[in-house]
Amino acid sequence: MTPSLPADSIAAPAAELAQMGNMTFDELIGTLASKAVHFGISLFAAITVFYIGRFVITRLYRMAEKLMLKRNVEASLTTFVLSMIRIVLYFILLVTVIGILGLETSSFLAIFASAGVAVGMALSGTLQNFAGGVLILLLKPFKVGDAIEAQGYAGTVRKIEIFNTVITTPDNKTIIIPNGGLSTGTINNSTTQTMRRVDWTIGISYGDSTARAREAILGMLASDSRILRASTPGAADPAVFVASLDDSAVTITVRAWVLKADYWDVFFGYNERFLNELPERAGVRFPFPQMDVHMHRD
Repeated sequence: MTPSLPADSIAAPAAELAQMGNMTFDELIGTLASKAVHFGISLFAAITVFYIGRFVITRLYRMAEKLMLKRNVEASLTTFVLSMIRIVLYFILLVTVIGILGLETSSFLAIFASAGVAVGMALSGTLQNFAGGVLILLLKPFKVGDAIEAQGYAGTVRKIEIFNTVITTPDNKTIIIPNGGLSTGTINNSTTQTMRRVDWTIGISYGDSTARAREAILGMLASDSRILRASTPGAADPAVFVASLDDSAVTITVRAWVLKADYWDVFFGYNERFLNELPERAGVRFPFPQMDVHMHRD
């Protein structure tokens, strides 16, 4: 819908043009020169106000940032609020500059509101991301510094912005995820708990002793101070059990609890230890997929 302009804003320029049509050439030149000087002064004032306003906005932005950091406001909320402050202040500055130039701000605001409705309908996905950002800050499923998995990506949260959340992957890639999908999708946050369970899957040959393999694995884990025991609240003793009988191997699952900071070191370290030490400690062999072919001669 096209916004209608006030009748006064249409009648005034028409009357002014009619009045100028009745002027002599010298009067017309004088009037135009006066208006040009007036517009030049207004333009200079508008430019001056714009640069002063931009300087003030920058100062206010930095003051707000320092105040929020001083009060230890959560980093995710800080980035969101600062983005909102910047947008609102620049909008006020734009309306002020338009008023200095002599344009009717009420008409501009009406046009802006109508355009905002149209743009809002066209950018419904963007508004969904904005709403998602608000929900993330209110419900706090994660915060800056958390390690999460969401939307097919895994990494550490660096910033929570108005429309997007920025994460950094373990190989130092920057991923920008829209907040709309984050607020409605599944999020795996591995930072909220102090402990994690490490799982290993090991295949040994048929005929090898699972009891000896279990004894060797538990012996290796028992000598490691990083492995937690049942005496730690929320943890359990290491466990080794037969998970499945597959085509070419007996699959053993090993489970142990560690602090989240030790997770990857323990996981990768014991992958190598199992490979190098189990054959000697338990006499097990690691099979590979194979097929037995029996040939019968007539």
